[in-house]
Amino acid sequence: MPRITYITHDNETYEINVPSGMTLMHGALLNNVPGLLAECGGAMICATCHCYIHTDWVNATGLPSQEERDKLKMVNNPKPNSRLSCQVRVTDELDGIEVTLPESQVWNR
Repeated sequence: MPRITYITHDNETYEINVPSGMTLMHGALLNNVPGLLAECGGAMICATCHCYIHTDWVNATGLPSQEERDKLKMVNNPKPNSRLSCQVRVTDELDGIEVTLPESQVWNR
């Protein structure tokens, strides 16, 4: 089972085993990692599961879809490594990935 490291905006670290096939968002929510609102539950409607993928892992997570890229335009403080955690499926290849959560999940309306 891949080990995912979630890092909050204030540098609290949560190392969690997340089953392959689950999304980064669901892994965080099921393990009570603070900092993700995930208001739409993974339907890619709200962009409140914004995260930053550690630069060493960006290629391993694949490219975001056009729809995801459009949603990422609404988040506060987007970066080149921004993703919606509901759109990143955990695979065995992501064992050891680091994901940082932004200070705010409130999105620009």
